[in-house]
Amino acid sequence: MPATAAPRPESLHAQGVDVAFGGIKALTRVSLSLQRGQVMGLIGPNGAGKTTLVNVLTGFQAPSAGRVLLDDRPLTGMKARDHARAGIARSFQAARLFRDLTVRENLVVAGLGAGLTRREAQDGADDILDWIGCAPIAGLTCDGLSYGDERRISIARAMAMRPAFALLDEPASGMNETECARLMAVISALPERFDCGVLLIEHNMTVIMGVCQRIHVLDGGRSLAEDTPAEVQADPAVRRAYLGEKAEATDLVI
Repeated sequence: MPATAAPRPESLHAQGVDVAFGGIKALTRVSLSLQRGQVMGLIGPNGAGKTTLVNVLTGFQAPSAGRVLLDDRPLTGMKARDHARAGIARSFQAARLFRDLTVRENLVVAGLGAGLTRREAQDGADDILDWIGCAPIAGLTCDGLSYGDERRISIARAMAMRPAFALLDEPASGMNETECARLMAVISALPERFDCGVLLIEHNMTVIMGVCQRIHVLDGGRSLAEDTPAEVQADPAVRRAYLGEKAEATDLVI
């Protein structure tokens, strides 16, 4: 009889995470829970610790204290490749594509790295590229892509790993209004299309407010707030973090 596939994890947790670089605390007692089927935004001023938290969740950075759990399974201390094989994928602020490989080959490599068979990785790459509207450029090498296509392929490559959780680091960076609208449609569709949860780091508040069910706010390496988009937008502490102590209610349009 064929082996039964392992159930997909339902939740990804950071619990009491600290990260220190020398004497500098990048994160202090940060806790966050992401559910499969959810799009959660992760926002905060520059230097708030957003990318550091994503690095911890994906195994690129070991926490100084605290732990990462996939459901009840501890991941703390495991390598990034182990996180990927467990069902956690990410994109980066810089696309980090393999420039000498084709678009399709970039996705196939990602699938193989996550433990898929070659056939599974190839079929998955074709399916994702068709869905995201990039099938016509599948055979192009990545050194000649437009900036907008690079950002989309970075997301597609993360999804080629068949993740239970996709962590996207500033995918709208540098995009114009039309490109952002297309990106919002893609991100909104990811949970249902790929049966996953999404953690979205983004400075573009139109994107954040348009696609997220909940938003977690970091400031100075600490959790400042977590709530619905409307409640976060109205939170005086969030306004002060972005605009300073004299922020008025009408000053922050997000």
